[in-house]
Amino acid sequence: MPVFLGLGFRPFFLLAGFSAVILMAAWVVAFLGGIAFSTYYGQIDWHSHEMIFGYTVAVVAGFLLTAVRNWTERPTPAGGYLGAMVALWLLGRILPFFPGAFPGWFIALVDLAFLPLVAVGIGVPLVRSGESRNLLFLPLLAALWAANFFVHAELLGLAPNLARKGIFLGLDLIVLLIVIMGGRVIPFFTMRALPGVVIKRWSLIEWLSPLSVIMFLLADFFSADSLLSASLAALAACANGIRLAGWYTHRYWRVPLLWVLHLGYAWIVAGFLLKVGAALGVVPSQFTIHAFTVGGIGVLTLGMMARVALGHTARPLSVGSAMVVAFGIVNLSAVTRGLLPIALPEWFSSLIAVSGVLWIAAFVVFVTIYTPILTQSRIDGRPG
Repeated sequence: MPVFLGLGFRPFFLLAGFSAVILMAAWVVAFLGGIAFSTYYGQIDWHSHEMIFGYTVAVVAGFLLTAVRNWTERPTPAGGYLGAMVALWLLGRILPFFPGAFPGWFIALVDLAFLPLVAVGIGVPLVRSGESRNLLFLPLLAALWAANFFVHAELLGLAPNLARKGIFLGLDLIVLLIVIMGGRVIPFFTMRALPGVVIKRWSLIEWLSPLSVIMFLLADFFSADSLLSASLAALAACANGIRLAGWYTHRYWRVPLLWVLHLGYAWIVAGFLLKVGAALGVVPSQFTIHAFTVGGIGVLTLGMMARVALGHTARPLSVGSAMVVAFGIVNLSAVTRGLLPIALPEWFSSLIAVSGVLWIAAFVVFVTIYTPILTQSRIDGRPG
């Protein structure tokens, strides 16, 4: 069996890295040059759909297929099964560029088939091991599938006005996944890397952090930009801000693999605060999304892939100066796209371009450094 297909994080983190570069480069070229290209999704919805259901879902798949094997001590897809999943994900990215060559229902079927395979890949070992605590990821994957289905339902003419709802539901579900998983792994990684550090946790906050996001998600789907959704965004910002403050120690600033994760979670809090600002009329509503996407998702997934790939290939848990620069650049990309347009709306187009270039640079560094790590055997000789 090829090393590349030994465990889920290997192909999907690498594919996520390359897709982050290619998808953003295509978007920046199209945006700057005014170049229109035809896809099954259209141009703007293609960008939104692929960054959520392409790039981010690849990271989620790689993480869960790897974590579940650790949690259950049972095998998750590898070899041919994993290779088939990789091929299906790739087809889902390629086919939309050929809307005239393939019927829409076939493009939709290929794209929608991926998440069920991930669910089966993690569900079987979870059920067989009795890991009931982690079964919650199955309904989350099902909800993500439903969000993706909403996009395809409108494109296939099955129902009107669902595509944008599906995209925003997908985004909110990814934010929820980050809050759930971040709440587990960021404190764990912090305490493991910094002996003696005590993470502060409050049971009410630990419940309220994900619960407030679930309530916001429902309000955002059924009543977007309403007073109710803004109030729940404020609650989510407060709960997750307090949670993040409880994890703080000045010592993590000396460990790039830690501060990048903490900053990624801080971008989630910032995203909820911007939602509140939009409801109050302080922030234009179109400027509230990219704190979540470029900031929360981009920063945290880059840091998580860097940390998990090192740990699961038995390498030292430290990064060189190039990755430190990449962590800084992706945060700068988030500032440029998520915050500066609010203060400098007249520079909107230029800021989009600059943010895109910074994003591309950060992920070029990642794929350059991590391609050998993800395609070579563990340094301790163990499988995986």
